[in-house]
Amino acid sequence: MVCSRATDSCTFGMERSERDDRDAAGWSLVNSEVSDDEHWMVINGRRWRRTDPELPENLVVRLTSHLGRARSAVGVSRRSGDAEVTAAARVRVGLAKRGLGERGPRWWECAIDDRIERAREALEELDRLAP
Repeated sequence: MVCSRATDSCTFGMERSERDDRDAAGWSLVNSEVSDDEHWMVINGRRWRRTDPELPENLVVRLTSHLGRARSAVGVSRRSGDAEVTAAARVRVGLAKRGLGERGPRWWECAIDDRIERAREALEELDRLAP
């Protein structure tokens, strides 16, 4: 099974705890496992850093929205052959992933206040780049 975003009506709008088969970003966890330290998840044999579980839900939702739109922009711009737009969209993907704690400094090694501030800064920059 391929992991997919939560877009069906039965999971849309639910709290994180109600979507027990999805991670914080909405990815299906049916074919995944959490590593021993719970900082990583493994999907189809590949290890991925988990979204910071301490981030406020409103930040996670907004950053995840930006991430999805940026990923879509990467695909559209690649298909159209526009390298400049692709590069800009990839910057947005990176900002969103850093805000979620999936890239950059390991979130579990940083103070919670610093992690929330990093997420807010990423969100502000994303709002400026792609409102």
